[in-house]
Amino acid sequence: MSAAAGLGWFGIFRLGLVQAMLGAVVILTTSTLNRVMVVELALPALLPGLLVGLHYAVQMTRPRMGYGSDLGRRRTPWILGGMAVLALGGFGGAVATAWMGSARWAGVALAMLSYALVGLGVSAAGTSLLVLLAKRVQAERRAAAATVVWVMMIVGFAVTAGTVGHWLDPYSPQRLMLVSGLVSLIAVAVTALALRGLETPQAAPEASVQPVRPDFRAALRQVWIEPDARRFTIFVFVSMLAYSTQDLILEPFAGALFTFTPGQSTQLSGIQHGGTLAGMLLAALAGRRIAGIGFGSLRAWMVGGCLASALALFGLVVAGVSAPHWPLRANVFLLGLANGAFSIAAIGAMMGLAGSGQGGHEGTRMGLWGAAQAIGFALGGLFGATASDVARWWLAAPGSAYSSVFLLEALMFVGSAALAARIAGVGVQRPVASPAPSVTSELPTLSMGGRA
Repeated sequence: MSAAAGLGWFGIFRLGLVQAMLGAVVILTTSTLNRVMVVELALPALLPGLLVGLHYAVQMTRPRMGYGSDLGRRRTPWILGGMAVLALGGFGGAVATAWMGSARWAGVALAMLSYALVGLGVSAAGTSLLVLLAKRVQAERRAAAATVVWVMMIVGFAVTAGTVGHWLDPYSPQRLMLVSGLVSLIAVAVTALALRGLETPQAAPEASVQPVRPDFRAALRQVWIEPDARRFTIFVFVSMLAYSTQDLILEPFAGALFTFTPGQSTQLSGIQHGGTLAGMLLAALAGRRIAGIGFGSLRAWMVGGCLASALALFGLVVAGVSAPHWPLRANVFLLGLANGAFSIAAIGAMMGLAGSGQGGHEGTRMGLWGAAQAIGFALGGLFGATASDVARWWLAAPGSAYSSVFLLEALMFVGSAALAARIAGVGVQRPVASPAPSVTSELPTLSMGGRA
């Protein structure tokens, strides 16, 4: 571990607050503004879909953002700056949505700029936040720390959705801009307070090491030739593609074959998210020993979570050909449970691998994996919807069509498990030489596109 290692639980909680603020701004742009465009403004659903896709596409800049934070050897300026850009983009998106009511094309143009800013802000803040966690959290705490931070992001989603939903009624464009502006201001203020005093000169002594650094392309090549970094990049892409492929087809599947009403299918998504949260909490035990009992390595949880996800998807394959005689709710809960377990283990492994290989490229590695996650999420929903349409055209029975897509997802998870099993350096953090004394966890110090 580096000299800056040893982040305590209070510090992890502070970083969780930052992640919650990031989620609070993102949920407005990907959910609330989406609804306003489609319902209140009667615009095609394709428009918000393309805007959300744009925010994912811009996250291709994550490696460059991580490289920039590597150059300065400090992460908090990138987190705070990224949050400010994200807040500006979130507020700009609300202004653009309100503007579409009177000047549609001008509003769309501003929305494109704003969603691009959202993507840039998420890239800068999210990547550097993960690197900071990777460098400051002890190896045995990584899974638990990832659980804390991601659960707090989910809490940020839930609290923001409930609060904003209350203050937006009765709806008006002016109220939308006011509420969005307040959320953005609160997000920046809370982030600034949470990061205050985090990176002192003593906490980042490696800033004086390696004064001559390669340019971005050379740094990216150095990271890519590392076997573990390359395998983990492919693993993240394939697993996130499989993870998000069912997003747009699970509810239509339940409605078409199990005659679920819109309310019942929405509750089914809630069951899945509940399982995901339970899986995240369960995976917090990865890499830890309690009362002399070991709970398995991060790699074991990654492999097991992917295989369990594949097994749950095989269950949905059977459901497609035996509907409605199948325990769909239990099957979906198990899918969420497995997804949550493998994703937290993967984040913990990511934190460990960021410091392996050649030193000084933690941000570049994390950015590369963040970009792979964003691409996987962006393509997953589109791929799942397209594949189901093609399968329904090719196969006469709707159940067989959906089953073929779920089978493809299951095979992707099996492939992900095989990739995870070959990553040798999970949980290994290379020490960074430094003449400075270690910073203890007693100091009051403190990031896929979940989906932020």
